[in-house]
Order: sequence, then C-alpha cells, then structure tokens
Amino acid sequence: MKPFPHPYNVHLAGGPAGHAVLSTFGIPDLRTAPPAAFDGPGDAWSPEHLLLAAVQTCFLFTLRAVARASKVDFVSLDLEAMGTVDKQDGVTRFTEIVLHPRLVIPAGADRARALHVLEKSEKHCLVTASLSTPVRLEPEITER
Repeated sequence: MKPFPHPYNVHLAGGPAGHAVLSTFGIPDLRTAPPAAFDGPGDAWSPEHLLLAAVQTCFLFTLRAVARASKVDFVSLDLEAMGTVDKQDGVTRFTEIVLHPRLVIPAGADRARALHVLEKSEKHCLVTASLSTPVRLEPEITER
C-alpha cells in the first residue's frame, strides 16, 4: 500500500436536467441520474445506489485484506445492501444501511473465525467508517 494520504479526483459533467456523467482518469465513464423515487428517470446509477455500491465494494476489499491477514479462507461472498432514505430531524438522509453478506467458506472451516472476520471487515471499511449512518450486519455463513 502506498503511504497516506491518498488523494482521489472525480469529475462530474451535467446540465439543468437529465443524466450526468462521472469520470476520472483511466476508468470508464459512469452515467448517473436521480432515482425514480426522486422523480428521476430510474435508468442510471443514482447517488443513492452509488453510496450503497461504495459500501459494498469497500466491504469486499476490506474482507479480502482482513481474511488474508487472519489466515481465514473463503470461497465467495454475495453481498446485498439495503439502504433506507427518510426524513430525520428535518433532513433527508440515509437512516440505516443493512448489509446481508452470504459468505461461503471451505467445508470444515471455523465459522466463528469467519464471523469475526466479517464483523471486523464492516468495522474497518473506510467507507462505513466515514458515514454517520448506522450500518447493520446480518451475516449468513455456509460451507462448500
């Protein structure tokens, strides 16, 4: 890993209505728009979806690092994220994010250690650590 701090730069181009485009060097552009719930077209990644996607990807990449450091093998991760947007104290915001990780571990592996790695990954994910929104983990561990 490179020494901190790590700077990131994203560019947004958009107009008074319709879609906008996110871009950064070396990565394909991403079309975005408000979700249907906010009177958007509902056919592009919205800020709400992008936030959940950031939580999910950060969780996976943190899980990889934590599992490797803990010498805990896993076969796969399937992760659903459900975010609730509501009014709270007069502000529209995410009021909760629930993560449903379904972790597949090798047959005979230690489930308790796998659960600990999942919990540690949620706690140490830099995205969830940067949010004021509560994040709840509802894990499922199976063997293969």
